[in-house]
Amino acid sequence: MSSFPDYYALLGVSQDATTEEIRQAYKKESLRTHPDRLTKATPAEKKKATEKFQAVADAYYVLSDPTRRREYDSLYGSQSRRSQDPGASGNFFSQFANMFAGAAGAGAGTGGSGVPPPGQRPDAEGVFTDVFEELLRPEVERRMAWWTYLGAACGAGIGFIVANVPGLMVGAVAGNRLGAIRDAKGKPVAAVFTQLGGNQKAEILRALAMKVLGSAF
Repeated sequence: MSSFPDYYALLGVSQDATTEEIRQAYKKESLRTHPDRLTKATPAEKKKATEKFQAVADAYYVLSDPTRRREYDSLYGSQSRRSQDPGASGNFFSQFANMFAGAAGAGAGTGGSGVPPPGQRPDAEGVFTDVFEELLRPEVERRMAWWTYLGAACGAGIGFIVANVPGLMVGAVAGNRLGAIRDAKGKPVAAVFTQLGGNQKAEILRALAMKVLGSAF
């Protein structure tokens, strides 16, 4: 008999925790377990962190939605072998994920990209970016300004050709603004965060940790 995942223990909350308490607990645990903060980890360490990060996302996905939480609680009380092992969460979703089909459209806890099709586990990165979107946006936009810089350089060059130094300054400002618009256009925070390099992600995670945990891990 496989172990049953103890999602309350994984998030470090009690069974009567409020939705907001669950959300705050998820923020802390997901930052602690996010594999992209381990820039110097071995493959084995990265794999272990990824599994824990997924299990924490599973816990939040289930407990943050009232319907999914009720379904989970209906099983929770009858289980004698509860575990915080990430593997238990994977086994749980392989056996019971279809029980959440009726709650698939509720989205009370995860918003949009972290909600999987019925019968599948949530996308851990999607859950993370949904929950942290408000805090992630300024950090991500600070690191995605490729077109902003390119626009400033091109505008300055054209401006200098047309009107020397005054033209250079005006062209740089105009190009900078146009580039900023191009940077931000049609790019969800989740998509941009996923595309960032490992070091940039680690920097963002450290900044988020300072805001949420009061430390850089």
